[in-house]
Amino acid sequence: MAKRIDVSGLTAYYGTHKAIEDISMTVEPRSVTAFIGPSGCGKSTFLRTLNRMHEVTPGGRVEGKVLLDDEDLYGAGIDPVSVRREVGMVFQRPNPFPTMSIFDNVAAGLRLNGNYKKSELQDVVEKSLKGANLWNEVKDRLNKPGSGLSGGQQQRLCIARAIAVEPNVLLMDEPCSALDPISTLAIEDLIGELKERFTIVIVTHNMQQAARVSDRTAFFNLAAVGQPGKLIEIDDTERIFSNPSVQATEDYISGRFG
Repeated sequence: MAKRIDVSGLTAYYGTHKAIEDISMTVEPRSVTAFIGPSGCGKSTFLRTLNRMHEVTPGGRVEGKVLLDDEDLYGAGIDPVSVRREVGMVFQRPNPFPTMSIFDNVAAGLRLNGNYKKSELQDVVEKSLKGANLWNEVKDRLNKPGSGLSGGQQQRLCIARAIAVEPNVLLMDEPCSALDPISTLAIEDLIGELKERFTIVIVTHNMQQAARVSDRTAFFNLAAVGQPGKLIEIDDTERIFSNPSVQATEDYISGRFG
């Protein structure tokens, strides 16, 4: 199910403003790749280009290529909605649908994508909640509102909703930034389990988290305020944190800026 991502020469704009410039990288299947760097360097913008969410922003446009295995996600005739089915996303703050039950939150994407019998929906919802390590906590209250869960549970509910449609890639934009330490640990443990089935890309401002959960780490930076963000280097996480190739990476990791 997991697929490889190949990005080449990608530049993203907000109107006439160039947000990120000439980014190329490969993300291997069944791995976790973390994006780190100071605020405003384009990490989240780049993440959103990987499932064509960037173009939802007024004035947002992209140049370059994003290949999912060998399919160009920006190719002619490619439906952005179908891209987002293959490349799911979990956002910074938990965003369960407030008027829906826990069950309906998980089933929402399935209902949009096709006709499922009730028994089929029940099976997928249970499987997805188990996959998000949430089933045992909610199995007796599936008809209760998803908004009634704790923050950490809501984020795992959003992960269950994302994986229910069986994407190939899972993007996570600072998924733990609004959570307490115990909930953060639960999400980090879950990421380690999910990478066996999905290709995972995570944006984080927590460098310790990047070191804990990722196989590879990409460092982004910008030359000055108003300049486009750029990929400075990407390498195995252990090497990035112990012996980076670029001085700016070492300066950021050691706390000299950012």
